[in-house]
Amino acid sequence: MHENKVAAHFRADLARWRQLVAPAWLAALTAGVPVAAAPVAGWRLFEVGCGGGALFERAHIPGASYLDTGEFESGPLWNKVDDDVLLSLLLAHGVRHDTTVILYGRNNLAAARLAHLMLYAGVADVRLLDGGFALWQAGGHPCASGPRGRTPERPAAGFGIAFPAHPEYLIGTGQARALLTQPDGALVSIRSEAEFLGKVSGYSYIAARGDIPGARWGRAGVDGDVNSMSAYHLADGSMKPAAAIVAQWREQGITEDMRLGFYCGTGWRASMAFFYAWLMDWPRISVYDGGWLEWSGGCRAPSENHGNT
Repeated sequence: MHENKVAAHFRADLARWRQLVAPAWLAALTAGVPVAAAPVAGWRLFEVGCGGGALFERAHIPGASYLDTGEFESGPLWNKVDDDVLLSLLLAHGVRHDTTVILYGRNNLAAARLAHLMLYAGVADVRLLDGGFALWQAGGHPCASGPRGRTPERPAAGFGIAFPAHPEYLIGTGQARALLTQPDGALVSIRSEAEFLGKVSGYSYIAARGDIPGARWGRAGVDGDVNSMSAYHLADGSMKPAAAIVAQWREQGITEDMRLGFYCGTGWRASMAFFYAWLMDWPRISVYDGGWLEWSGGCRAPSENHGNT
């Protein structure tokens, strides 16, 4: 515990405990009930998906607006869009560096992808709904329908600080290669065991099987499901205790004092691992955006709606 008192509905095992929110806390916030660790005025709530706009319109958390990862990634490698595009997108959705942003997804990996990009940009208060929309529904919390959120979106006039504020949170292939040569560095593969061992590529649009030579296996989920992060989650989809995640990393020689680059196929699972390490305040972490797709050069025909499959 990093403070004398961690508020109810929050995790005492996380240094950045405010940044992982429970459905009950978010339900109170969206209902206008006073909550502990309340966000600043002008906070924004977003559902993040990939081609999921129609599902959002049928049912979503009250007050949410919708963001699609297709706007923030560019094919065929599905890396982050250029910084000027990322900045324009954030401003268009009313997000500055000092805006509290709460994210969730039907596939919470999509929300983690955007959480990482917002931290890279410099948004100081990024929060993720633990367990995503599924855990919200499991708790019996209300849903709304329709295309709009709690307020009409007003573009922000400026980000407020230099952009991006945390370029160290994202690395390219050259930096990934260099990381492999550093005594205190490691690339961490957030992929299934079958992917890591080269039995499958894991993706319909990645031809190459295998993994980066010298990478350490950070685990992900069940074989055959690139949307699974069961090694990190309890049965209800919420984050495992931090100590359990640290222990499984330690088994693979992945420790807090190292300079780490998390990667997967195209960035979603890696972003979730990054976010959990960030919640634990690990100091030298990044996402290798290109992942196995860029490293291997193993791209088949580009997908227009790749999701994480």
